[in-house]
Order: sequence, then C-alpha cells, then structure tokens
Amino acid sequence: MVTVGQTVEDFTAQATPDRTLSLSDHRGQQIVLYFYPKDHTPGCTQEGQDFRARITEFKAAKTVIYGISRDSLRTHQNFIAKHDFPFDLISDPEETLCTLFDVIKEKKLYGKTYMGIERSTFLIDRNGTLAEAWRKVKVKGHVEEVLEKARTLAQ
Repeated sequence: MVTVGQTVEDFTAQATPDRTLSLSDHRGQQIVLYFYPKDHTPGCTQEGQDFRARITEFKAAKTVIYGISRDSLRTHQNFIAKHDFPFDLISDPEETLCTLFDVIKEKKLYGKTYMGIERSTFLIDRNGTLAEAWRKVKVKGHVEEVLEKARTLAQ
C-alpha cells in the first residue's frame, strides 16, 4: 500500500477508450486518481459530474484526472458517453490498483456484508509522489477540496 510522501510505483492499466495507460506517461503532470464503487449509480455519477464541471481548472493546475472502478471498459465507455466526461476511466477488475491504494474495504448494504471500493481520491505530484489521500470521501464539496490542493501543488 502506498502512503502519502512515498513514490507511487509505476503501473499499467486498461483505460478508456481501450488503451493501456502507464503512470510514467504522466511524469511532469499532477494526477488525480479517484476510486468509486460503480458506474451509473447516483453518488458516482455526481462525483464524475463534479470533476467534469471543474475540468478547466484542473487543467490550469496541470492536473489530469482518472476515475477508477472495477467496471468493464465497455461500461465505462457508456458512462462517459452518457455524462460527457472529459477524462478517461480505468477498469480495474483484478483490483490491482485497488490493492495498491488499499481501497477495497468491507461494506454493508441492506444487512449484507461484502467487499467493495471505498470512495477515495489520491493526488500524485509531478514527480510521482503521493501528495494527498482522501478516504471515506463524501461527494458534496470533495472536488473543490481536491482542486484546491492541486492548485497549491502546481505553484
């Protein structure tokens, strides 16, 4: 598990629109990785829309955004198309990135216990170091907090 202040090991992952992405592709840029439970659900849709609404400001802060869930690339592509997200989504069905960032947690829904993604966001600086981690994220106001930190780091 990577912690704040550590260099994030290079990784490759499948991202929309059907390409392989490496962390090293973005050296010199800040990266937001936001993990969310499932495409097309209310909270996850709102979070994506909030990032979409601030995309110009993230770009001005030299920060790229990637959403990550265990959903398939096809589901991701439909999610992007439906909500006009201007950033790619990473498919992590094997939970490789979920494990690296330790976001798989025990959850409860309707009295059932299961393992799922805990909504979390990570900001990686231009040198590949984990600069900030937000866990147990509440959607409302979260993107603004991430943007503020990205702006501070970009200076």
